[in-house]
Amino acid sequence: MAFESWKPEVVAADVQHQLQKALVYGQEGITNRNYEGEVQFAKSVRIVGIGAVTVRDYTQNADMADPETVLDSDLEMTIDYDKYFNFKVSTKDTKQTRLDIMGENNKEAAYAVRDAIDQAIASFYTDASASNLVGSDATAKVPNLTAGDAQNVYNLIADCGVALDDSKVGSEGRWMIVPPRFAGLIQKDLKLTGSMAGTSALAGAVLNGSIAEIGGFQILKSHNVPNTAGAKYKILFGTSKAITFASQVQDIRIMDMEKQFAKKVDGEYVFGIKVVRPEHLGVLTVSWS
Repeated sequence: MAFESWKPEVVAADVQHQLQKALVYGQEGITNRNYEGEVQFAKSVRIVGIGAVTVRDYTQNADMADPETVLDSDLEMTIDYDKYFNFKVSTKDTKQTRLDIMGENNKEAAYAVRDAIDQAIASFYTDASASNLVGSDATAKVPNLTAGDAQNVYNLIADCGVALDDSKVGSEGRWMIVPPRFAGLIQKDLKLTGSMAGTSALAGAVLNGSIAEIGGFQILKSHNVPNTAGAKYKILFGTSKAITFASQVQDIRIMDMEKQFAKKVDGEYVFGIKVVRPEHLGVLTVSWS
């Protein structure tokens, strides 16, 4: 059949397009993909950095100390997440409906992959700097709408900003990802704080999940905010310098099934995640009681 060989590429492009549209934690502006090109044909990548340089007081007519050796630093990001999907589409169903069954299944596949990626990235809250922890499992914050209260949602967001300030993190491109219930409080509190909603300060784009801009943070909503034992939600905040994300394999296949009048579609998505700048990542622990 004419152009039959084009279909796998079309399906792959569709899945990839839908995936990029759906990501919250994994989208550009939240994570970075600085090393994506380096891991296309490797199972891991070594991320090399430079250590700190000491600044000392100078005394006139006195010799300086011997020059120090600046040590390097390195991290390794392993491409250790391997996800796949596998579904079939009946030829009869395709012929007897006006729906684009293949296209709809592609959207569902992309959503499922996105969900897996976002959950994986969200789980890295444990690598945030200890200096950027606001609340804990033992002393979780209980958000409220009481004006002036220390745990008013606006004040909690401000506390997160101060934590990054104290860690010497720049104010540009800050984000925070909250669960739906916290987002609801924010949207009610906007009337009190006068905060603006809508336009993102990150690269001039509107990010997936954006609901508001408060206290220098672009606030995003996600169902994948980690919920630990005792209903303690781990709200990540930071900048895109904190987490690097890289995918290695994006393989989509579409084949005629041998024993059925149907087409089989499967796909593999392999990726790696690494917190490379912990000081750019923080966690706000909240509870509802």
